[in-house]
Amino acid sequence: QVQLVESGGGLVQAGGSLRLSCAASGRTFSSYAMGWFRQAPGKEREFVAVINWSGTSTYYATSVKGRFTISRDNAKNTVYLQMNSLKPEDTAVYYCAGGGKYSGKREDFGSWGQGTQVTVSS
Repeated sequence: QVQLVESGGGLVQAGGSLRLSCAASGRTFSSYAMGWFRQAPGKEREFVAVINWSGTSTYYATSVKGRFTISRDNAKNTVYLQMNSLKPEDTAVYYCAGGGKYSGKREDFGSWGQGTQVTVSS
């Protein structure tokens, strides 16, 4: 099983940027798709972005498309989420998900990080 540790969250003003990182342990990192999900207070965890094993295919939630970019570095066992033009509604705990299929469904991922808080002030 892949172990995941997120970093890079914080407080930012609306219109600002943050880059989240997710460091993975395990030799099979490069074999699986990786994803980002988020959960706002009182809401269900929702899909944000996914990237295939090689980094050649990505897919985004409509709410973040054009503002967020997911990428990966298999040599470093790390996946990133570059978030630009942040909005207050992007405020949530962001979770890295691994060991999964190229999918936007939570149940398709077997490993999860502990989450990192992103707060966007207006």
